[in-house]
Amino acid sequence: MAFFNPAKFTEEALTNLKSQLNSKAIIAASGGVDSSVAAALAARAVGDNLLAIYVDTGYMRLGESEFVSSMLKDLGVNHKIIDASERFYEGLKGVIDPEQKRKIIGELFIRVFEEEAKEYGGKFLVQGTIAPDWIESGGGLRDTIKSHHNVGGLPEDMEMELCEPIRELYKDEVRSLAEYLKISVSQRQPFPGPGLAVRVMGEATPERTEVVRQACHIAEEEMELASERNEMELPWQYFAVLIPVKTVGVQGDVRAYGNTIAVRAVHSYDAMTAQSVDIPYSVLKKISERITRELKSDVNRVVYDITDKPPGTIEWE
Repeated sequence: MAFFNPAKFTEEALTNLKSQLNSKAIIAASGGVDSSVAAALAARAVGDNLLAIYVDTGYMRLGESEFVSSMLKDLGVNHKIIDASERFYEGLKGVIDPEQKRKIIGELFIRVFEEEAKEYGGKFLVQGTIAPDWIESGGGLRDTIKSHHNVGGLPEDMEMELCEPIRELYKDEVRSLAEYLKISVSQRQPFPGPGLAVRVMGEATPERTEVVRQACHIAEEEMELASERNEMELPWQYFAVLIPVKTVGVQGDVRAYGNTIAVRAVHSYDAMTAQSVDIPYSVLKKISERITRELKSDVNRVVYDITDKPPGTIEWE
């Protein structure tokens, strides 16, 4: 396998971007390493002719909008925060099929970007699409594992011209490039483009989404604290999922009927395969105690997912 050279890639990417982006462009900025690398490259290539758009879909992590705004400011990229949560909640009302969720979310993103591009005068849409995105989305001889919102969810009548400067890179190469570009989120764990909508199994209502948002925060926080105490190595990706299964439990002396949360943590190199992580029991116990205590009106059971990829995928949907 050829050695990835981030300096050489950057030089070639900037040349290509300067050639392609001959007018104003917007970039879909999520705060993750992929879109941040794409934003940094595009900003170097076209400067003030780039506007980063962060869309709060209502399916983001706790405190994500504030984090992304601060990160984009540090990158020196012109940016705008759009609260489209009600629009996305309405679009996913009654939807339970994972593929349908992803495609609806993908189209809603594009419609928001088109509106912002018209206001800004942008002709191009820059995305942080990477190789696993289009490989897993299928096409040609490839089977569709899951449609990534930024690939399989793109509407055919999209009005903007697409620009994907890191399309051929894998996650490990993107992280190497982020380190070279001195991007603060270079080692940040991945977060799915459709957000928490694919961590709520079944209909992703605002209420159910809030449950998994809090559960994800607890799982992430406890693993990060344990890593700081040298009790465990921080996984490549770690989160919680709300399962559409209710079970009988007990609160005090009263019967409770509550939801189930699954915790997942994996190690991976390029996101194409992954291995479940052996989390210390004491950490899992703390996560379970906090989730069932802090979300006691909604959750009464916590389980741990030990499935590798394959046969599972990293996310549940």
